[in-house]
Amino acid sequence: MLDKKALCEKISQIYPDIGACQIDVDVEYDESKKAWVVHLEKDGKRLDTYLEPEEADACMLGKECVSLGLQVGQLVRDIKERPSTRQSEGV
Repeated sequence: MLDKKALCEKISQIYPDIGACQIDVDVEYDESKKAWVVHLEKDGKRLDTYLEPEEADACMLGKECVSLGLQVGQLVRDIKERPSTRQSEGV
């Protein structure tokens, strides 16, 4: 099975803005869905997407990272546009 740290590093390579924009990225394998879950979080906003194991494996081998990059790129755009789930202090 694919190593979660390696996949996380590959995602950061594909989409370097994640680190530059202080967006936390984490991945985990969901046994019930038999897929990798990519978590993105910033300022209390969190979005997830699922990657089939075959797609994640292909990406790690340098064969097909376009789909993964598009999914993560869309998540980054969404997370920047969504309002924060943190409550403002003093309101």
